[in-house]
Amino acid sequence: MNERRATVFAPATPPGRSALGVLRISGPAAAPAAEQLAGRVPEPRRATVAELRDPASGALLDRALLLFFPAPSSSTGEDVLEIQHHGGAAVARSLVEALGAMPELRPAEPGEFSRRAFLAGKLDLTAAEGLADLIDATSAAQARAALRQMDGALGALYVDWRERLLRALALLEAEIDFAAEEEVPDRLWAFVEPDLAALAADLRRHLDDGRRGERLRRGIAIAVIGAPNVGKSSLVNAIARRDVAIVTPFAGTTRDVIEVALDLASLPVTLLDTAGLRDSDDPIELQGIARAKARAASADLRLLVVDDPADLPEAEGNDPTTLRVLNKLDLCRRHDLLPGVIGVSATTGEGLDGLLAAVAAVARDLLPGTDEVLLTRARHRTALHDAQNALERALALGVAGDLGLLAEEVRLAGRALGRITGAFGVEDILDRVFSEFCIGK
Repeated sequence: MNERRATVFAPATPPGRSALGVLRISGPAAAPAAEQLAGRVPEPRRATVAELRDPASGALLDRALLLFFPAPSSSTGEDVLEIQHHGGAAVARSLVEALGAMPELRPAEPGEFSRRAFLAGKLDLTAAEGLADLIDATSAAQARAALRQMDGALGALYVDWRERLLRALALLEAEIDFAAEEEVPDRLWAFVEPDLAALAADLRRHLDDGRRGERLRRGIAIAVIGAPNVGKSSLVNAIARRDVAIVTPFAGTTRDVIEVALDLASLPVTLLDTAGLRDSDDPIELQGIARAKARAASADLRLLVVDDPADLPEAEGNDPTTLRVLNKLDLCRRHDLLPGVIGVSATTGEGLDGLLAAVAAVARDLLPGTDEVLLTRARHRTALHDAQNALERALALGVAGDLGLLAEEVRLAGRALGRITGAFGVEDILDRVFSEFCIGK
């Protein structure tokens, strides 16, 4: 408990040269730290300009803006002091050294500010994870989804489901405890079962989402595949608009899978440049080809690239996740372009906009709608499966089942949902969640 009550500090902005930097302090010694640095505690919630001096030497460190948020009305539920200082590396370093010399302060661990906010009831685990996703978001779609989760859309859904389970559990336990005294109706399971069946159906629908939320969080994986020297690396460079892959006239140049993260039409995309697929006696090239086949099989979308219309395979069924691309359009005759084939020239850029539009159209079908409440993490999916399995076992017992067993299964389902939001959190879950945060959050 003493360790949790320790006052912590950390930069909230990354190191480097900038106009401004932010340092945050959270804990009971935040106000004394302000007194030592600035000679006074700022008026709560009022931006105050102050000269900051080294408590040991009195040397001027910076002229900064201070904001003080007293407990419990702060982001962490504790006293919080925010220092908005000039962004030079020397200023930031001197302030960190001054704070580190104060015996009542220590540097914050990764995610410690958010963890304290969770422990103070300022946010649940799903909102904390939404905050982490917002920090890591590289596309507008990821940012929108993270904001919805941070605002509590996902947590509210799970809390509502858990409340339904608690109501059912209360009725079952009432019958167990008081049925002999005839203070409750006999066999309340008959009233509980329809709602539990409906909840189990809701869980099934939520889980049967094609993992679209998880795909949005990590980005659409697009594998560029084809034979050597058809221009795969050139096409990857053209799409990325920079040289990310080595291009030579020699077959087998690409040996490993090269990954490029992109924002394509506000959608998160990871482009995979793979080794050319061919027969080879080179053990290193064979390993690259094996990796290329494995990544292509697991990718969400594949771009099958050829440079000769005769090499185009027939479309296999109606697979929308494989786009056939004829590269080097500048060297081909127009009538060679078959229906359903996208013609491009990685050299001149011709047809590139049409390819990107086709890729974006497929990607949108693979991602959730903007208003959906998304299941984004494997931790959530595991807990939801546990809740669903417990409900299914309860429903299988039926009205003739033992009331004690029925109540226990419903209790297990509620605990599984509680693990997602942190209502039944244990330390290893909290450690795993908050260790993924950056320092200062």
